[in-house]
Amino acid sequence: MSSRVLYQFAAHCLHYPDEMRGLLPLLRRCLPEVGSPAVEELIVHLERSAAVDAARHYVDVFDTRSNRCPYLTWFTDGDTRKRGASLAAVKQEYRRHGYVPAAGELPDYLPVLLEFAAHAGRPGLRLLSRFRAAVSMLHGNLTRFGTPYASIVGAVLATLPERDDAAVVPRHTIPVELVGLPGYGAPEMTR
Repeated sequence: MSSRVLYQFAAHCLHYPDEMRGLLPLLRRCLPEVGSPAVEELIVHLERSAAVDAARHYVDVFDTRSNRCPYLTWFTDGDTRKRGASLAAVKQEYRRHGYVPAAGELPDYLPVLLEFAAHAGRPGLRLLSRFRAAVSMLHGNLTRFGTPYASIVGAVLATLPERDDAAVVPRHTIPVELVGLPGYGAPEMTR
């Protein structure tokens, strides 16, 4: 199995269900190429779910809790100004390799990172690997939630090298900045 095939497959699977529902027959045919039997669980879930139920499940999984969001710099930078610099760095890496994500998508959105890894090869794997710890945290949180999306994130995680000296290490708690708000009852931020 080629990791690049898995990354493209996973990128499609992790988009909002309405965006990929028409691809389900193609994704089903690609399962043997993906080479990870566990990912079939998500395809079966999507095939058996009514469109509204699939959409509701996706929102429950990814949009209701920040610890399950598919935006990987959220795990590393939280809601801080530092996240903007991290997003810019990812975007710059895309530009360096001639990759242009779909309009309106943040560069740290896991499906976008996966698509880049599928198209760019080694540079894409290197960038995705920098977020291995964040992908691992996301996988653990999805597994605890009990969603079939955990299987596809787990398959991606299994392809990423264990150690990368340039890796971005996520925090155990998501940092938040409350710039300019202490006068309105917000706590003072300390360094």
